[in-house]
Amino acid sequence: MSMMTNTLGRYFAGRFLVSAVGVFASIFVLLVLVDYIEMVRKTSGLVSASAITVAQTSLYRVPQLLEKLMPFCVLIGAMTCYLALSRRLELVVARAAGVSAWQFISPALASSIILGTLATVAYNPMSANLRELSKRMEAELFGSAPGGGIQDASGFWLNQINSDGQSIINAARSEQQGVRLTGLTVFRFDTDLQFKERIEAREASLEEGRWAFKSVRRYSLDKPAVDQESYYLSTTLTPAQVRNSFSTPETVSFWQLPGYIRSSESSGFATAGYRLQYHKLIAQPFLLAAMVMLAASVSLRFFRMGGVQKMVLSGVGAGFLLYVLSKVTEDLSKAELMHPIAAAWLPVCVGGLTGFLALLYQEDG
Repeated sequence: MSMMTNTLGRYFAGRFLVSAVGVFASIFVLLVLVDYIEMVRKTSGLVSASAITVAQTSLYRVPQLLEKLMPFCVLIGAMTCYLALSRRLELVVARAAGVSAWQFISPALASSIILGTLATVAYNPMSANLRELSKRMEAELFGSAPGGGIQDASGFWLNQINSDGQSIINAARSEQQGVRLTGLTVFRFDTDLQFKERIEAREASLEEGRWAFKSVRRYSLDKPAVDQESYYLSTTLTPAQVRNSFSTPETVSFWQLPGYIRSSESSGFATAGYRLQYHKLIAQPFLLAAMVMLAASVSLRFFRMGGVQKMVLSGVGAGFLLYVLSKVTEDLSKAELMHPIAAAWLPVCVGGLTGFLALLYQEDG
């Protein structure tokens, strides 16, 4: 019986992994195609944009977006796996051999925890690095002219005040967590808050005590526009202050988050967003396991008993409600109304306990 259980365990784990990875790959291909079509539309007027470069940009953008959908991939993959096993009566044979539902769920739970761990320690840093590469490629595509070419509607905004006056910086795109900016427009004011000039630049990088602009065009009220290859604007901002303005916690690698938290704390900035992201990544393996529990609670009945559509809809609905709960707790945590640990682990506990109680009621009455 021990050998049989081990063999069945490996079989059930393999079936679950195939289903989960298949759903993940299908959604990945779909998102790449959709993003590629959108990028082709945006770059249709750019002569220098090649199809390969546009495809690479889309390919590098999608992994970070797909990371947010990973729990749903596991949920749908687990439901697909158990419904297929039930349709082929393999679960019936396993039950007849004395294997309980808890025994053929445990391989999927262990596999989901392993997948979640790999997603946290390996996939998250990879997706963050690819996102930075996509930003760099977007800057090369859209930033060939002063002002950055095609810009977002709002972009990123930064305000700095020093001995020369006030400067308001708007950037279309941000790289390296705000240390390098592209598609810039700067509005400069003197110490009396009177407008001095407007500066447009292709890119800028933060150096020690100054911003270094390249491909600059300066506009003033009483002079014609002046083109300069480079221009330097003094600043008192530090990289930690710039990161707090331009970076988002989702774009920071798991291994870099502790350093960002410490630097933000030392600079006096709020760290709730970074702490929440850090604890969400730690809780991710257990969130995937909770998704397996939810999927099993709606997918283990016999296929010939009917009601498959209701089971699928109930599983998808449970996953959607869990997603809504996670967004609510995330907003509460970022507003500092809930501790980041509670906000990260509450959806895990609710999803896991709901699936556990449903299975307990179905299997043990």
